Amino acid sequence: MQVFESINRGYNRVFQPQRLSLGLIIPIESYPAGTVPSLADHLQRARYAEQLGFSALWVRDVPLHVPAFGDAGQTYDPFTYLGYLAGQTQKIALCTGSIALPLHHPLQVAKAAATIDQLSGGRLILGVASGDRPSEYPAMGISFERRGELFREAFEYIRSTQGSFPVHQSSDYGYLNGQADVLPKANGTKIPLLVTGNSRQSLSWISEQADGWMYYPRNLAMQGSNLAQWQALNRQQEFAKPFMQPFYLDLHANDDFQPQPIHLGLRMGIKPLLEYLHQLQQLGVNHLAFNLRFSSRKVETVMDELAEKVLPHFHIS
Repeated sequence: MQVFESINRGYNRVFQPQRLSLGLIIPIESYPAGTVPSLADHLQRARYAEQLGFSALWVRDVPLHVPAFGDAGQTYDPFTYLGYLAGQTQKIALCTGSIALPLHHPLQVAKAAATIDQLSGGRLILGVASGDRPSEYPAMGISFERRGELFREAFEYIRSTQGSFPVHQSSDYGYLNGQADVLPKANGTKIPLLVTGNSRQSLSWISEQADGWMYYPRNLAMQGSNLAQWQALNRQQEFAKPFMQPFYLDLHANDDFQPQPIHLGLRMGIKPLLEYLHQLQQLGVNHLAFNLRFSSRKVETVMDELAEKVLPHFHIS
């Protein structure tokens, strides 16, 4: 059986072969009617998630609030916010889902990511993407149509900064000539990079270059097909690569309540939720991040029930 590469403390804790771990997407609050969260008690809930045993916290990169998109995310800059959370937590992984690489210079992304990885003691997982909100690109003078090409260039640039005094040439982002170094370096062997969706790349490229794949919630048959392709490509690599997905959950008070569809997720009771999660684990999903935006119940109550009735069934370390 292939094993996952040992990269840093966060990656090693969240991802283990044939095991499913569970995290939470920030903001950990319910805001079904609007697009901007209140961020009330956001720090207390992040700390509480760690206390309860969730393995990861995920923040999003939303440079501009585009109401038509439907969600402003946590509103804070992801790197600044993760730096803050690094000083307020001890062991929970700190993750981005995902940085839109074409909207940032890769040198700045590399430096910010390594800084957070160092300050957190190796807990950063860097999810990256090509971006999907067209209105953000003209605001920064960047071509939306070229986002796939720009993503690839930025990804390769970030990888190059992991070595000492790197030499790297990029047509869009400049060059590193080996006479200057990028500091700090990652806490572990490198910054773990997970690609979201396809980011306008081939799946074979993602399997070769990334440290994992993040994909969207799909029905079990479709996700099983995605995983079969991913696992087949992984067998050609030195290490297996993990697969994770987000999931919108409205946890019903009735443990037996049968699933009803909501946006990118389900309204369901604990018992069908457990069955669903076990099915995902059997398919090969290594991590699932709950989004509680559409929760109809108090968020702390839902967190408590997940910790009591769900977390003990899945990977915790």
